[in-house]
Amino acid sequence: MPDGTPILRPDPGRAAAVTGRGVGSPAGQEADDTGAPVSKPSSQASAPASAAPSAPASPAASVAAPSAAANSIASRLVLGGPPECPRRPFCLIGLQKVYGLTFKSFVPLDAGGPLTVAALQTGKVQVGLLFTSDPSIQVDGFVLLNDDKHLQASDNIAPVIRTAVLKAHPDIATLLDQISSKLTQAQLTSLNKQVTVDKTDPADVARAWLQQQGFVPTGGSNKGTIVVGSTNFSEQLVLAELYAQQLEANGYAVTRKFNLGSREVVQPAIQSGQIDLYPEYLASLTEYLDKGTGLATTDPAKTSKVLAGLLAPKGESVLAYAPATDENGFAVTKQTAQQYGLVNISDLAKPAP
Repeated sequence: MPDGTPILRPDPGRAAAVTGRGVGSPAGQEADDTGAPVSKPSSQASAPASAAPSAPASPAASVAAPSAAANSIASRLVLGGPPECPRRPFCLIGLQKVYGLTFKSFVPLDAGGPLTVAALQTGKVQVGLLFTSDPSIQVDGFVLLNDDKHLQASDNIAPVIRTAVLKAHPDIATLLDQISSKLTQAQLTSLNKQVTVDKTDPADVARAWLQQQGFVPTGGSNKGTIVVGSTNFSEQLVLAELYAQQLEANGYAVTRKFNLGSREVVQPAIQSGQIDLYPEYLASLTEYLDKGTGLATTDPAKTSKVLAGLLAPKGESVLAYAPATDENGFAVTKQTAQQYGLVNISDLAKPAP
């Protein structure tokens, strides 16, 4: 895997080659310097402190910035994130090159987990790497800064389906495209909060959301059986339930095969016909299939087109993607956002007040 890998994520579920997720890792893991995936707990917002990695032992762990950009807001703030962040183009290197930011210092913590959340809460850091669908953003009232210069690869959520099933049942695309068109970033974060923080059953969370969006049966019955799969973390479970229940409400019998593990398990399962469809992430799956050669882009339309080309020989198709993503994001507290007028990441480059 090239050093350009965007992946910094730690959940068991997506591909560890792009944004920190992957089937071995996007939605789920992260890659270390050797390229090997590193597992991480999926329920970050509610993870007990005892399960979190230990914090840096001494101030020496904080890496001072070589030179602060003249009086920028960033030069007044401390950035916190995973230890590999300073070496990754989708973390500190990207913030420097794409946004021109130099922070006061960098503190190594964890990959969007409880250490980063706690550091933001206590003011140990003022900017922290969190994943864009992390429920702690909602729970703790953090402000997720807009990636207005498009640093991150486009890890938008989209269903992947066996092409033979799609050809036999073309209405499935219409039914699932309805879900994708309505699934915003804020809604995905809320769904995750309900499952991981409020401990509501994913099936109940999915049912309530479908009802709120006005999805109702459109008729038809005995359309056949569709096997819906998912990898093994909470976000995948609720997304798979959205797909399954939408299909059931519209005349399909659905068999659920959830918690299948990493992408190394799910991809062979869909290619062999053991499952028919499952939720995916554009950039992570692209990087998994192209073995990290960097075909994923910051444009979801382009990445979706590239992914479609990679999937076609495998007998798979990708359907419409949602506005919602699960990728690297940078968050601040409401107080910090108000103090400096922060909305976009580029605002950090403005002169400090």
